[in-house]
Amino acid sequence: MKRSRMLRHLFATRWRARQCFTPAVLDQIEAAIHEVEARHSGEIRFVVEPSLDTADLWANLSPRERALEVFAHLGVWDTEKNNGVLIYVLFADHDVEILADRGIASVVPQQEWERICREIEAHYREGRFAQGSVEGIRSVGRLLEKHFPSRPPDANELPDRPVIL
Repeated sequence: MKRSRMLRHLFATRWRARQCFTPAVLDQIEAAIHEVEARHSGEIRFVVEPSLDTADLWANLSPRERALEVFAHLGVWDTEKNNGVLIYVLFADHDVEILADRGIASVVPQQEWERICREIEAHYREGRFAQGSVEGIRSVGRLLEKHFPSRPPDANELPDRPVIL
C-alpha cells in the first residue's frame, strides 16, 4: 500500500465528495440517466464512493475490484435482460470505472468504456463534476442506444438517482 494513496483516502471525506456532488449535481445526473434510458433498453446506475476503508486500502483493493463489489451489492446485474451498467467514481483515487453486465459486455468492447471513463476523469480534474458526469452518461447512452434500442414496454428496473456511499 502506498502512503500517498492512504493519505488521499484519509482526506477524501464524504463531506468533500458532497461538495463536488451537490444535490443540484445529483439532480442533473438523475435527469441525464432518465433522459438516456428512454432511448435504449439498458439500465444505468451512478455511484460515488468518497474513499475506501483502511482494510481495503491495506489489501490494495483496486478501484475496478471495488466497482465489481458495488456492482454486485447494488444488484446492477439483476435485470431481466442482463443490461445493467455501473458508472463508479472512487473520489479519493480520482478514478472512474464503468462495468457492464454480460448482456452488454458481450457486444460493447471494454475500450469503449475506458474511453468514456477517461473523458469523465478529464472533466473532474478541471472541477466540472456535473458536466463530466452528464456527458459521460450521455456517451454511455449513445453506446447503449446503438446496440440496445428501446423496445416498449421497457420497465425502469434500477433507480435513476445517483448514490453517494
